[in-house]
Amino acid sequence: MSGTESVATSAAPGDKDTSFFGQPRSLATVFGVEMWERFSFYGMQGILLIYMYFTVAEGGLGIDKAVATGIVGAYGGTVYLCTILGAWLADRLLGSERVLFYSAIIIMAGHIALAVLPNVWGLGVGLILVALGSGGLKANATAIVGTLYAPGDLRRDAGFSIFYLGINVGAFLGPLITGFLQSNVGFHWGFGAAAVGMAIGLTQYSFGRKRLPESSKIVANPLPRNRYGLVVGIGIAGIVVIVALVLLGVINARNLASVVIIVTLVAAVAYFFVIVSSHRITADDRSRVLSFIPLFIVNVGFWSLYQQQFTVLTIYSDERLNRMIGGWEMPISWVNSINPVFVIILSGVFAAIWTKLGPRQPSAPVKFALGAIVMGIAFLLFLPWANGAPNSTPLIAIVLILLVFTIAEMFISPPGLSVTTKLAPESFHTQMVALYFLSVALGTSIAGWLAQFYDPTNEVPYFTILGFIAIALGIALLLAVKPVLALMRGVR
Repeated sequence: MSGTESVATSAAPGDKDTSFFGQPRSLATVFGVEMWERFSFYGMQGILLIYMYFTVAEGGLGIDKAVATGIVGAYGGTVYLCTILGAWLADRLLGSERVLFYSAIIIMAGHIALAVLPNVWGLGVGLILVALGSGGLKANATAIVGTLYAPGDLRRDAGFSIFYLGINVGAFLGPLITGFLQSNVGFHWGFGAAAVGMAIGLTQYSFGRKRLPESSKIVANPLPRNRYGLVVGIGIAGIVVIVALVLLGVINARNLASVVIIVTLVAAVAYFFVIVSSHRITADDRSRVLSFIPLFIVNVGFWSLYQQQFTVLTIYSDERLNRMIGGWEMPISWVNSINPVFVIILSGVFAAIWTKLGPRQPSAPVKFALGAIVMGIAFLLFLPWANGAPNSTPLIAIVLILLVFTIAEMFISPPGLSVTTKLAPESFHTQMVALYFLSVALGTSIAGWLAQFYDPTNEVPYFTILGFIAIALGIALLLAVKPVLALMRGVR
């Protein structure tokens, strides 16, 4: 979700428009581009890892599995790092609507590069473009949805629910289409389908963007003209440094995940320091920011396990899972379509539960703790089939394990940004949301780094250690709920 969600300060054009399931017509425009972006994103990601480690004879690149999983983790972490860049560009230079439009073009270009450019160069160009574009789109789509509703519009929550549905419809369909094409005609056809999906989303958005409210195009905090040169210079210098480090071998495919982890960790520490040491916040603000630290740590732990759906679980689905249904073998990437189905079902169930409980619902620290514990249990559920023969794990086992993954997600992911915005000092609202995305970026990068330790011939230590670490993190937060709530100063 976006770190730049804004609330329109005046009546939005869609106030009396109910042409899209009772919502403003423009919601269909943003819904569509987000759905097709998620279709392309998860469709590509569903076949990305196997494209890297499959042999050249199988249509892949023949990259070592440990290196390939590290690249996937680094790529995923970079997507979330780029949300911060996307938010900055919207706030200081272009506005959310323009950043979203240009980001969609960049994403499509990235998928085209993966589809038509050969070898590792095509992989590198494609992933860089998709990461930049996805970060920009992810950071601003939610902000634009927020501009469609005037303050107090009771349709707002329902509108975001429909928007969230679009995300998961795209995430469900993407791996099905790209996986089918990869299995039957080749990887590049799968990447091509992701490009076509993004092109469809971009086309419908191009027709509908004129109807979006002017508030979606506002630059909230314009960068002074006399600082343009400085920003461009910093950007060019950063690119030169990165290119030099790559050419000198300091940054390479084998340590890419570690590099992203270090960069993200440094950025997070810097963000915390800047906010806590600021003279513009009150004592209560400072206390609330400090209370976010244990939530940040637990969130990192959660995502470092959850995002292994695209690393370890992909290898597991290839080597351990019995994907035969009758006489037909299910494509590997189709496993990635299971989670979105459960998200669609359970998001409504959990929303109803929290609504029913009202003020009696668990506090944010308890939800985070339960999410980490359930995620750890999900990893322990792999143990009954650990060290089995090739393709010996029944498909129903993975379905049930992914159900537990999704239950964990419902405890920790939807409340994440909500509590972050509640704890954020008024002067540092965007920076606090950036911190939330940094925790996701850090966890996603760690997921890729951890996967190098996964050994299909000796799975018990891997699933056991990580499962119990997640459970221990959750229990530690449960034991610290009272002091954390005290630091939160009335926020739950």
